[in-house]
Amino acid sequence: MVGEVLLAHGAGGVMMVELLKEVVMSSIKRRRVYNGIGLDDMDDGSTIPLGDHEVVVTIDGHTVDPIFFPGGDIGKLAAAGTINDLAVMGAKPLAILDSIIVEEGFPIRDLKKIVESMNQVVEEVGAAIIHGDFKVMPKGKIDKVVVSTAGIGLVERGKALRDSNLKVGDKVLVSGFIGDHGIALASLREGIGFEANLQSDVAPVWDVVEAAMKVGGVHAAKDPTRGGLSMALNEMAYKSGHSIWIRERYIPIREEVKAASEMLGLNPLEVTCEGVAVLVVDGDLADEVLGAVKKTKHGENASIIGEVRKEPAGRVVLETSVGGKKLLEPPIGEPTPRVC
Repeated sequence: MVGEVLLAHGAGGVMMVELLKEVVMSSIKRRRVYNGIGLDDMDDGSTIPLGDHEVVVTIDGHTVDPIFFPGGDIGKLAAAGTINDLAVMGAKPLAILDSIIVEEGFPIRDLKKIVESMNQVVEEVGAAIIHGDFKVMPKGKIDKVVVSTAGIGLVERGKALRDSNLKVGDKVLVSGFIGDHGIALASLREGIGFEANLQSDVAPVWDVVEAAMKVGGVHAAKDPTRGGLSMALNEMAYKSGHSIWIRERYIPIREEVKAASEMLGLNPLEVTCEGVAVLVVDGDLADEVLGAVKKTKHGENASIIGEVRKEPAGRVVLETSVGGKKLLEPPIGEPTPRVC
């Protein structure tokens, strides 16, 4: 691969996947520990098998702009994003570690707000912040603040959820409205206002995943962040070798998000969600799982949006509201950069 790194390479779409495979994977030789889930799997986290359990680990960097936005801030985003990566692996979140890099002159009161937001999210799921690092860059050498967080979770050995473990006949469930985070930030940047103010959905979804797992039959899960629902579903279909068929009329999208998407020329299925889980569950238990998820704090707007079929292998088919069918292609990159 020749050329330069572009914004699109960090946007979670096809370009990022290709960059990781051609540059990162080819440079790293040992990519898993004790035959756990590793770098090759390109899942939301990795595992280290130890005795009767597996330690689930994940890490993420956050460069959102603006750092304070309707519904949250970079601290809430960093903590929730890491908690959610653990959750969709089926792991109980235990702890996060953070690294905060700020620009010289950054307001201390804003730094305190960011840390307090992180703490609130971690407290909500009963986890802890156990370690961190802090650096300052000269003014103009970094854009305000960058927050990186690593997460540690625990799951019984062999029971980690993998985004590739789809089975024909499974149902596909989303735990809430799609597109809220990405469209809220894009609207804010463009100065578009609505009677009902758009808010980010940023939130920890461990309650959703835990409730679903207590019912049983959860085969796979995914965090639809960069690249949105479209990228998450395409990754799951491609890795499993099965197809996912979804029905447009069942996908929960707020009317104001639809309106803003049309004005901005964006597809809400391709923009980042920060408080949603995609769950693939046994078809016979899907209704029971849905009922359990709807009783949680962050799952009341959950919906079953489709099912897993055999063909076309590795693809996602969208059944439109007017009765047509089309392939839902993975996005090349995130249409709204720096939303997470």
